[in-house]
Amino acid sequence: MAVRATVSCFPATLEALESCAVQWGVAVTPFAAADERGQPPTTGAGGDRVPRCEHCWAYFSSHCDLERWGWSCALCGTLNGFDDDTARRFQRPDACPELNSSFVDLEIPVDEAEGGGDGVQARPVYVAAVDLACSEEFLELIKSALLAALEALIPGSLFGLMTFSHKIGLYDVQGPIPVVKNVFIPPDLEEDGLPVALEDAMPLLSFLAPVDTCKDRIAAALETLRPTSSWERGAASGQEEDTVLLGGRGFGTAMSALIDYLSSEYGSTFALARVFAFLSGAPDYGAGLLDTRRYGEQYASKGVDADLALLPEQIPFYRDLAAVAVQAGVCIDIFAVTDEYTDLASLKFLSIESGGSLFLYANTDDSTLPQDIYCLLSRPYAFGCVLRLRTSSDFEPGNSYGHFFPDPQYENVQHIICCDSFATYAYDFDFTHNDGFSRHTDPAVIQIAFQYSVIEPVEETSGNESQSSASYKFCLKRRLRLRTLQYRPARNISEIYDSVDPEVVLHILVHKIELYPFTTSHGHPLILFVYACLQVILESLDKGVREGRQQVHAWLALLTARYNEALSSDARSPPSSIDVDFSQCPQLQMLPQLVFALLRSPLLRLHEEGVHPDYRIYLQCLFSALEPSSLAKAIYPVLISYSSPDKQAFPRHTLSRAALIMSESPIFLLDAFTNLIVYYSPTADLPFPPPRDCLLRTMINRLKQDRCITPKLTFIHGGKDDSTLFESYLIEEQDVDGSGFTTGSGFVAFRESVRNVAAEIVQEEIGS
Repeated sequence: MAVRATVSCFPATLEALESCAVQWGVAVTPFAAADERGQPPTTGAGGDRVPRCEHCWAYFSSHCDLERWGWSCALCGTLNGFDDDTARRFQRPDACPELNSSFVDLEIPVDEAEGGGDGVQARPVYVAAVDLACSEEFLELIKSALLAALEALIPGSLFGLMTFSHKIGLYDVQGPIPVVKNVFIPPDLEEDGLPVALEDAMPLLSFLAPVDTCKDRIAAALETLRPTSSWERGAASGQEEDTVLLGGRGFGTAMSALIDYLSSEYGSTFALARVFAFLSGAPDYGAGLLDTRRYGEQYASKGVDADLALLPEQIPFYRDLAAVAVQAGVCIDIFAVTDEYTDLASLKFLSIESGGSLFLYANTDDSTLPQDIYCLLSRPYAFGCVLRLRTSSDFEPGNSYGHFFPDPQYENVQHIICCDSFATYAYDFDFTHNDGFSRHTDPAVIQIAFQYSVIEPVEETSGNESQSSASYKFCLKRRLRLRTLQYRPARNISEIYDSVDPEVVLHILVHKIELYPFTTSHGHPLILFVYACLQVILESLDKGVREGRQQVHAWLALLTARYNEALSSDARSPPSSIDVDFSQCPQLQMLPQLVFALLRSPLLRLHEEGVHPDYRIYLQCLFSALEPSSLAKAIYPVLISYSSPDKQAFPRHTLSRAALIMSESPIFLLDAFTNLIVYYSPTADLPFPPPRDCLLRTMINRLKQDRCITPKLTFIHGGKDDSTLFESYLIEEQDVDGSGFTTGSGFVAFRESVRNVAAEIVQEEIGS
């Protein structure tokens, strides 16, 4: 569990919080294998026996004060007595991890009636749902991806293959020859469901095949997949052949039927079923069809903001279906391979609200889909998670952000359907009263409790080396992960600024720009820099991206003004003396570049600048689940120079052509998280591409392994290859409005505009 705060020294008072204009919050990666310093948790049993405070229900930790007959809560200070069981356990400190560590991961007993215990057949279940209203190229890519997925699945897993178009195809691969049963999807939206239930067409346990014994048959079934022809789809819908060129993609009906199909074995055969839905275009047949004509409308002539019109969902069908999936124990990942408008703004809810992920690939030629799905299945994941953040009594959680949903009964409790080691969530804080921290000498305390389930294989003691499918057993484990942290209140604003983590500030800012549900704050007015960014969501929904961009720019100016007011010896200094570079505070110096890059990113660039609405939605879903360092790379890429393939020259450059010229290095590695680019200068006389055993290649391989998606690797030799892709990342010489390379614009002009607005704020506050 990694926890990073926007400031490591918390503001001591409400006045200090308002004056510094820096967001106050934390980013939490609950299923990370170690903390932010690389230290793993102390593990053990007895998660159900950890003492809890009688007043605030916080868990005991090593930060609590022990008395002879009790303990004082580290969060609220309440004195709690020991019960007999705790008193006996604490007499053996080595057997009580919570006594010795503030970061523990403890097993909780699970009754077999609840699906737990050794030998219970809670097997991993995976289903591939493949779109056949597609091209041959699409199907070849999907076949490659599913063959890679089969290699990643652990023995004993169950796998099902389903296809959809104007009909649903269910594959039984447990016999010598794959058998497919088809159920036609009614074209009339008013018809209630399918003419035949999927369970009646094929029993679920015939559909779900054990991977270890049926892998070759599954591969053989994949080879039989063919795109449905237009005349087939036309005949099914009752239309003439020449009127049906594309379409017949009954995705909504297929997903609804599949969820109902799987639900019958939830809690017996499986505890979580993962569905991989492969789409080649927008659903345009049956229930849940989406009208893609809105993308082609001329909004400018109607006086309508295209971004505002294209970002909201069309219909609530897929959001409602996600709620049904959660109740059935089904998690859905969507892989869209298309460059056409697919309306991911509507489809995204089916994935993110069921605990899955959303992937978008513009074409089949250089798609990383096979690598992505292999990595997705290779890393561990938790499910049925409950996340609770508690604080000491002087402050409390305000807003919470991420792919979770709030508990309907308990405040500050979030449920996460499926969570991997990269998934990150954000919280910001409010004071509970105007006095701030009542005792500035006492540390502020945060406790994060994360309860989750995992499926683990049961070790077999049999001497028989060749195990049959039936001999693979899995058990459901429930665990409680606890992390308690202390933060010192800052003595002055300078300490706040010196303790800023700009990557976490950016992380929370981007979360607030995302168009996701959030828990509203119930504290003081939102007047702080990133607090004000919360309004970007509302502005984006009400007035479009354009207004949100203006607000982000204005709030950076507010931070600059507050910084200058706090640190300047003469508040009445002329505007030319406004320090827009935060020269006295190294921790803040990266913020202007991060905000400038955020304004240049597809998240906040305008529709008329060529940003596809589906790509914007994809980035929203991706960025909102990244931990702070990865997100910072995605917004403002890291540019490293090398004097040779085996020698690094400088670890980081600004993203400008001037930086390339001044460095005089022949090789550059640009890490934009989704892209890795190796660029050789036109004058470089070195082996190209770099040798496979060099330092540069080692760095590339490490970067590729250390993230949740597979970055696309590109080698460019300047003067010989097209350098457009690499130059597009040199943003500091581009206008913030996206008009390209022009003299006297870019980041320099952006700084001056921020300086001018900050000077106006200072002058207005002096006048008032």
